[in-house]
Amino acid sequence: MSFSSEVKQELSKISNLANKEMVKYEFLGYLATNHIIIEKNRLKFSTESEYNINRFGKLISNLDASSNYEIELNGKNFCITSPKLQLPEMQYQENTIWLNAHLLENKTKKEELLAKAFVRGCFLGSGSINNPQNTYHLEILLSNKENANIVGEILAQYEIYFKMLEKKNGYALYTKEGDEISKFLALVQANKAVLKFEEIRVYRNIRNNVNRKVNCETANLNKTINAAVKQIEAIKYLQTIEKFESLSKPLKQIAILRLEHPDIALQELGKLLPNPIGKSGVNHRLQAICKIAEEQKASLESKK
Repeated sequence: MSFSSEVKQELSKISNLANKEMVKYEFLGYLATNHIIIEKNRLKFSTESEYNINRFGKLISNLDASSNYEIELNGKNFCITSPKLQLPEMQYQENTIWLNAHLLENKTKKEELLAKAFVRGCFLGSGSINNPQNTYHLEILLSNKENANIVGEILAQYEIYFKMLEKKNGYALYTKEGDEISKFLALVQANKAVLKFEEIRVYRNIRNNVNRKVNCETANLNKTINAAVKQIEAIKYLQTIEKFESLSKPLKQIAILRLEHPDIALQELGKLLPNPIGKSGVNHRLQAICKIAEEQKASLESKK
């Protein structure tokens, strides 16, 4: 089962059906999405989750006990069809459901449980969330821009900020930020999902930190190796052209040590001198040797 399915299964089991207002606002959340199809005088909703389709049916029954709905299996999808319900917070227009922003926003600002129920319904209706082990991405598809704005405003009340993107079949509210996803899951009361998501985030952060450290250490090691190779090449070049003996005693001392210990750090190299010096002193002497070698090469090239 995907992480997205696990979240929807958890949300579908929330026991709040005794509260009529919460039921209505969760149902309105479903209706705001682009997964609701209007066919004549009936509503149609499809999902791969049996828990989700049963949740939708329970909401309808709770709002209108006399409503007759049908559930059928169409391929991998469960489809539920029911008569259109008339609610003051929404209206039907050209086969699209438009929410009454004024009524809905006023109500959700005053009552947090209704805001949570509404957003939960939106996610159950058309939300998806990637496996956080791979990438962070949560998205909800709304039927029109006005509905998307309403959902975005409610989320912003709880300092949850999603971006909006126009699509062929509606508008998407989405985020790729781990913090926003975690806050969203907590808001809709997917408590088990929050714990699992945070556990994966901690693991990913540790893994990323380790990788960054390894990459940094590898880069530093490569830099050290490249510098040592350059230094040894310079020393051997001076030996080849018989200019090594003309080096000053301090330069010859460090050069001999570098040839004998090609893979140790500058600080350790400095400790091996008769009169030990620090890392910067060793680096200064080796750079001086490299410079002399470059000057000798340039001089020989100019005489050709």
